[in-house]
Amino acid sequence: MFLYTDPGLVFLIIALAVVLIFIIIVLAKCIVVVPQAHTVVVQRLGKYHKTLQAGLHILAPIIDSKAKVVSLKETVADFKPQPVITKDNVTMQIDTVVYFQITDPKLYTYGVDNPMNAIENLSATTLRNLIGDLELDQTLTSRDTINQKMRLILDEATDPWGIKVTRVELKNILPPKDIQEAMEKQMRAERQKREAILTAEGVKQATILTAEGHKESAILNAEASRIQVVKEAEGKAEAILRLAEAEAESIRRINEAKPDAAYVTLKGFEALQKLADGQSTKIVVPTEIANVTGLLGAIKDTLSEKK
Repeated sequence: MFLYTDPGLVFLIIALAVVLIFIIIVLAKCIVVVPQAHTVVVQRLGKYHKTLQAGLHILAPIIDSKAKVVSLKETVADFKPQPVITKDNVTMQIDTVVYFQITDPKLYTYGVDNPMNAIENLSATTLRNLIGDLELDQTLTSRDTINQKMRLILDEATDPWGIKVTRVELKNILPPKDIQEAMEKQMRAERQKREAILTAEGVKQATILTAEGHKESAILNAEASRIQVVKEAEGKAEAILRLAEAEAESIRRINEAKPDAAYVTLKGFEALQKLADGQSTKIVVPTEIANVTGLLGAIKDTLSEKK
């Protein structure tokens, strides 16, 4: 079955469809959704118009366009190693890491062409200037100082670009191979030196402590001997004193009892008996005892005659 169609009507339908599709595309481009931590720089007829923050926005058709989408997150840029020369003419390779954040999207969009390349070249030249004023040893021991100076210089230089440099770090410092070998030998010699010093100090301390121990031991032994002699002497003196006190007490009591002549004579006999039992070859006899002995002898002779 043949269906007749007017060519003009078909053309009109196609034209309306194309226009409708074009309108849909234009309207779709006019609707802009900005994600969090991002901004969109908008141009109107080629000139900066406004900066869109996070959220839904609608642009004017045809006359408005997105110039650039800018991230507000902190960005890390790791630049390749740069050859630098120290004050004492040592060439080394140093690579830097720069942390920065975009604070003004407009300045970042229109302030400099290719901002990352600009930051890289600026960090390289700044690093060469700083290292050129330092010797090798100072470069290796002054990382914090170099980092701080570079951050201040880069932050000031990138401020017109709407960039805030928050931190700069020297990632690696690579001296020439022969310098590294010399430094390793120097560090090895220094460690051996410290080891020898510590060993000598240990031997010295051990010798001193041993001598002090012997000294303390001798002093304690002498003190113990002295105390022992003193205690023995005090013991003997105490014994003699006790014996003398006992004898004095005995004599005192005898005197208080007022002994008669018979008791005195009996004690004389006892003393004479002890003298006779001794090893002495001479015996001294008191007069009273001798008289008594003579008396006893006379009594004995009388008794013998009577028998």
